[in-house]
Amino acid sequence: MIANARLIALQALLRVHNNGGYSNIVLNQALKGAGLGVKDTGFTSALFYGVLERRMTLDYTIQQYSRIPLKKLSPDVLEILRLAFFQLCYMDKVPPSAAVNEAVSLARLRRQGKAAGFINAVLRSFVRAGSNASLPQGDSRKALSIRYSCPEWIITLWQNAYGQQTAKRLLEQLAGRPPLVIRANNLKCSAEELSLALEKGGIPVRAATIEGALEIKDTGSIESNAAFQQGMFHVQDLASQICCLALAPKPGERVIDVCSAPGGKAFTIAERMEDQGELLAFDLYEAKVNLIRKGARRLGISILKADVRDAADPKTLIPPADRVLCDVPCSGLGILRRKPEIRYKKCESLDSLPGLQYRILRSSAGLCKPQGVLLYSTCTLNPAENGRVADRFLREHPNFAPLPLLLPQQIIRNSFEPEHQLTLMPHLHGTDGFFFSAFKRLR
Repeated sequence: MIANARLIALQALLRVHNNGGYSNIVLNQALKGAGLGVKDTGFTSALFYGVLERRMTLDYTIQQYSRIPLKKLSPDVLEILRLAFFQLCYMDKVPPSAAVNEAVSLARLRRQGKAAGFINAVLRSFVRAGSNASLPQGDSRKALSIRYSCPEWIITLWQNAYGQQTAKRLLEQLAGRPPLVIRANNLKCSAEELSLALEKGGIPVRAATIEGALEIKDTGSIESNAAFQQGMFHVQDLASQICCLALAPKPGERVIDVCSAPGGKAFTIAERMEDQGELLAFDLYEAKVNLIRKGARRLGISILKADVRDAADPKTLIPPADRVLCDVPCSGLGILRRKPEIRYKKCESLDSLPGLQYRILRSSAGLCKPQGVLLYSTCTLNPAENGRVADRFLREHPNFAPLPLLLPQQIIRNSFEPEHQLTLMPHLHGTDGFFFSAFKRLR
């Protein structure tokens, strides 16, 4: 079945190449009807994400052995070469002969028979050279870009924002899949009871750094897991769980999540509220709102009401709340490990984001009661979308004050940030890259 796994990985990569789309959604759709076992599913995922993560490094290496410029190759041929070079460079357990022969077979399956000889020649030339990629050394931005498969503009942004050393640590975190973290649904079970249920099903579990969070692996399909179907947990990175901890919702309060889909933070908020009070969760699209409703039903959450609303330009007035979460659309530079395709966006795509983020934050401020809490958050590592938006909000809203974050001692604070802000770093906190800032309404 490994040959089928390679074909499914290729088809998924071509969908990303030709149509864009989020990698996790593309891969899930590709795997859905494939009928692969756990081992082959894992192999497909490793190939798919590995090629996306290493695309720039792979292309640099391929070009050294290809007499044809890569931009002149068809998408099928280029992706087949990337798949094969990834196996040769990064998958020690795959025999070189298998990587080469299956690449040629894939070319024929994809009706690229004329290119099969070219693919075979390029790969065998690389194997004869020892299958060792010759990458540029040193810490120039060009060299770092090729070694870590990251555009120079992101490296420049991180170096200017956080310094050379931190930028390099962030680059080192880009390869490989991040840990899968879940949150126990305290409305149905404790973290200990969930751990026992998962371990009975053969899933290794270990406690994460905050209460109620667990790290798991070797899960297979999460949606088919019995504990998941029974609503005992939902998947949520530690960063988002820490964000909900900073919001500090309490039972009986009224809370609003203005940009909620797919609903993970709203679910954690409801659980922290012990399903007592009122929780409104909004998003711009009906399909995403339905996802929130579906998740709440599975988890047995009754206080959550989800509806369609434009957070940047709302048309209806809503009574104010005790706490408002404003988790805005962002560039996603903090989740490159999860969605490696984001790194290949053009830097110009970020230009309009701070303006949109500020409009959403400014609009959401009106939803906050006097003495209430407003929390602004993103899943990016870009000061223009993070601290600068938060600082502008405080300058232009004198009826709000910075609210120091009350977080567990094990969560490391950054010396470069004020008490009401925190940037979570993958290498430092073991989370996605994330930012949040807390404000209190004075009047």
